Amino acid sequence: MTEDTDGIWKRNEIESPCINICVIQPDSRLCTGCLRSIDEIGVWSSLSSNARKAVMDDLPNRTKLISKRRGGRAARLKR
Repeated sequence: MTEDTDGIWKRNEIESPCINICVIQPDSRLCTGCLRSIDEIGVWSSLSSNARKAVMDDLPNRTKLISKRRGGRAARLKR
């Protein structure tokens, strides 16, 4: 007889938008990978589904809040 242990790990909640590129931009205090604020990342597991949905719905509006880096590979290639 096999047990259905997958049900233990499955939840009916909104998944994290984390893409494992965790760099907090100093000016905006947003993660450049998932666009959540450092505070939202810290409390994500305790947020209600409605609060998570509100954050997820706002993420597309946050891309303009991340300023582009001045250096890096692209700047070196332009020289």
